Amino acid sequence: MKVGKKYAESVKSYEHSKAYDTAEAVNITLNTAKAKFDETIELHVRLGVDPRQADQQVRGVLVLPNGTGKSKKVLVIAKGERADAAKAAGADIVGAEEMIQKIQQENWFDFDVMITTPDMMGVVGRIGRLLGPKGLMPNPKSGTVTMDVAKAVAEVKAGKVEYRLDKTAIIHCPIGKKSFGAEKIAENFNALMDAIVKAKPAAAKGQYIKSVTLTSTMGPGVRVNYNKG
Repeated sequence: MKVGKKYAESVKSYEHSKAYDTAEAVNITLNTAKAKFDETIELHVRLGVDPRQADQQVRGVLVLPNGTGKSKKVLVIAKGERADAAKAAGADIVGAEEMIQKIQQENWFDFDVMITTPDMMGVVGRIGRLLGPKGLMPNPKSGTVTMDVAKAVAEVKAGKVEYRLDKTAIIHCPIGKKSFGAEKIAENFNALMDAIVKAKPAAAKGQYIKSVTLTSTMGPGVRVNYNKG
């Protein structure tokens, strides 16, 4: 596989097979983010669980201490007072059945997060097959089905992330931008890792945290020596 000059230089700047302490891994990741745009810093955690088993799922939400650096566009499906509260809290788009029709008829997905009230889930459920594959289906576990829509909107805007296992037992999650600097990235890293450790299923056996890797959008992966799990 042919790689770019900057990527090749980045790979040579550290020991690829070595697992570094958190602070050093963060610094290497930032130093190897050489793109001209503000790269996203991502955390990838491989867990010793079986994602096929219902009692070994790992999923949760967390408001990162320093946010994600990305402004998310929020659509709220609600009526009456809840709709007014969502608008006041800073929701980008607020509506009800007409927004569901727009998604259904126009294949419109110009939003990052959908939040709704429990009484509107019947309406939202009509387009579940459209929202589900895109990861946009509201869910009580992620805090996106709630009567307190104002709080939900505020949390998303403040930098709430959802972490969940994929089919290969790996969690992938953004933890900020290169411009954050090492200290803020490390704070977000520690907060997310603490949450993942606390979310360990009772049914999980053996080593829980198998591997931890940091990477930037265009940079190589840097292994982290993390043994709290």
